[in-house]
Amino acid sequence: MKKLTYILLLAMLYMVSAPPAQADIKKLAQTGLQFLKIDVGARAAAMGGSYAMVGQDATAMFYNPAGLAHMQHNWEVFATQTQWISNINYSAGGIAKNFGNVGVFGISLVNADYGEITGTRVAATEAGFQKTGSLNVGAYAIGLSYGRNISNKFSVGGQVKLAAQHLGSSVLDSKGTEHTNKVSGMAYDFGTMFYPGFGSFRLGMFIRNFSPQFKYEKEAFQLPLTFQIGMAMDVLDVLGDHPASSLLLSVDALHPRDYTERIHVGAEYAYRNMVYLRGGYKFNYDEEGLSAGVGLKSNFGGYDVSVGYAYTSFGVFNAVNRFELNLGF
Repeated sequence: MKKLTYILLLAMLYMVSAPPAQADIKKLAQTGLQFLKIDVGARAAAMGGSYAMVGQDATAMFYNPAGLAHMQHNWEVFATQTQWISNINYSAGGIAKNFGNVGVFGISLVNADYGEITGTRVAATEAGFQKTGSLNVGAYAIGLSYGRNISNKFSVGGQVKLAAQHLGSSVLDSKGTEHTNKVSGMAYDFGTMFYPGFGSFRLGMFIRNFSPQFKYEKEAFQLPLTFQIGMAMDVLDVLGDHPASSLLLSVDALHPRDYTERIHVGAEYAYRNMVYLRGGYKFNYDEEGLSAGVGLKSNFGGYDVSVGYAYTSFGVFNAVNRFELNLGF
């Protein structure tokens, strides 16, 4: 087992030092409901989205439900806000309950606010069109998650969620009949997490957005199905006891349906479990890349309260800001 662990550590170093090369042909425009791919947590985003083996609290519902099995509190509640590009905002939150040996159950919600969009329609006017008022557009996903330890080294988790998107209405025939552009359906996530026994080192896999096809009118499309493997470790474990600080490193390798392979790398330095400095990088993205963030954690009257902020560079677009609040008791 130790030999296997060393091999995996070397693989992690190789993945960091040799990110995937840009492919000449990329899989593009093959999936819909793209909001399901967005990093909603500030901690996860600050670590470059490399979070599949990191999240061990309620936020794991969005990244790997197997992490729920390691939740330390009886209850956890969290809320996040993402200020995305083009005045798009994502709000997410959830609550998780620890039932001991039975496992941990959680409910999550993410809502996409696409802002105000004015609809138009072809018309015999000087401009060639007429305004139809503001379009009712948006999207959301509601999920029910479960995570459980199978043994003291291995945990599994899953999530079933209802995902929906509405893009207003449109006229598609000569009779002027309005059609509502709305889709909804079920999607499924599944993940594992394994501790080989080498300090805090863990590895596992996560499948996100497995679902049947969705369809607006005639053309069907897939959700952004993604398969990823990841590993993470507090590298200060090699020094023995280190209660004053920790340095968590993580690497995720992603195989998305609608793009070539990607690598996410993240790091988090914690001082006395109170102050957190985070950074990360996403390889093989057109615009996203470097990210950074901070976090603070304290106890108030028996409640563990933590707040976080993440900054993500976004190329030619404005930077993305994320905020997060967690409560455990």
